Amino acid sequence: MRYVSTRGSTKQGPSPAFSDILLGGLAPDGGLYLPESYPQVSAAELAEWRELPYAALALKILQKFVDDIPACDLKSLADRTYSGNVYKHCRPGRDATDITPLTTVEPGLFLLELSNGPTLAFKDMAMQLLGNLFEYVLDKRQETINILGATSGDTGSAAEYAMRGKHNVRVFMLSPDGLMSAFQRAQMYSLQEPNIFNIAIKGMFDDCQDIVKAVSNDAAFKAQYKIGAVNSINWARVLAQIVYYFKGYFAATRSNEEKVSFAVPSGNFGNICAGHIARMMGLPIARLVLATNENDVLDEFFRTGVYRPRGASDTWVTSSPSMDISKASNFERFIFDLVGRDPAVVRELWAKVDAGGSFDLNGTPFMAKLPEFGFVSGKSTHADRLATIRDVWQKHQLMIDTHTADAFKVAHEHRDEGIPMIVLETAQPVKFAETIQEALGREPSRPKDFDGIEGLPQRVEVMPADARAVKDFIVRHCG
Repeated sequence: MRYVSTRGSTKQGPSPAFSDILLGGLAPDGGLYLPESYPQVSAAELAEWRELPYAALALKILQKFVDDIPACDLKSLADRTYSGNVYKHCRPGRDATDITPLTTVEPGLFLLELSNGPTLAFKDMAMQLLGNLFEYVLDKRQETINILGATSGDTGSAAEYAMRGKHNVRVFMLSPDGLMSAFQRAQMYSLQEPNIFNIAIKGMFDDCQDIVKAVSNDAAFKAQYKIGAVNSINWARVLAQIVYYFKGYFAATRSNEEKVSFAVPSGNFGNICAGHIARMMGLPIARLVLATNENDVLDEFFRTGVYRPRGASDTWVTSSPSMDISKASNFERFIFDLVGRDPAVVRELWAKVDAGGSFDLNGTPFMAKLPEFGFVSGKSTHADRLATIRDVWQKHQLMIDTHTADAFKVAHEHRDEGIPMIVLETAQPVKFAETIQEALGREPSRPKDFDGIEGLPQRVEVMPADARAVKDFIVRHCG
């Protein structure tokens, strides 16, 4: 498997191996890694994979992209990652060994439960694998790594729970000061492991993400301090998420002649990017329904062809905070495919974005090809979230979180008769108890593991949105 950068060329030196990409995160030219071409899944493979348990399915898909880890070791990593005792927080009556149970909401409408892991968020599905991969590769190479990440909510806790106690790994996680839910902050800041460092940035998530990119683009600093990434700029994150699209498809269909659609709440475009890649591999996906909140930069693009990231002062603080993002890192991967995988075009477009501008593909041949990729979009507001949470609870006795509510709202706008619609769950409702209380007048239940978590001692460093300050903090804590 050869990998290329969205801003580079297949002719620029030897192609890095999967393990190199895993540890490196961002490409040296500032682009994101993707396979040189997407491996195809045959009809025979789809038939073979249909009945596989989650870990075995994950292994089959990982082997399509990973050729520098022996098959026996990769199997061990998948088995250890996707076991029922890791994904144990499923709803009453669900089988934890399913890993991602599929709930029928009503005929033709399903919820794919992705939030049964250690931090009650879909990010666990990829992050648990990432933690095991990091530990495996670092042990083999006898190296260490300093993970630098940014979170708008769930990435941080998922990464920290996956990396806590892992040898040869330190985690420096940036989050917007005061803008996550109390539960999300408690999950992260209450961790006392010596390899975990939380930094609250005075700003928005985009400020945190910009700092991560600035540090990663400092080649000398990145090399000296072994800086790696766990955000979805890391290809391994997206790769791991491809698996549950296949699993959801198999659970919602009886034969491989059927198609399904997926509704995905989207902030940084990583989750739905995995669905795009699954579709490119040959999974029979009719539509990928992208749902945004009030920060509707992505919805605007799919409606108009204009990609216009907002500044921090123009980014809304909402009740679905993990989507309070105006510059979606993984969107670059999709645009790379949309423009025919021409890195020169991507460089030109992102030069405008990186300079604080926008780009407009309306009227170009690229935009004319957009329908071929199956994307449709819509947005949801706070009032919509409250109404959707109430509606789903009253009709189905199913409690959903705020981000999943955004996806349900937009899914209803794009349902096609006869094609199953699968909504991807984002998190368990307890992570956003304040809004659940507002919508339903009751507190969501929580797993006993998290009783009283908000009252635990918290450890966090608050600092300005300054890459230099973050670098200095890393240097001080790297010995």
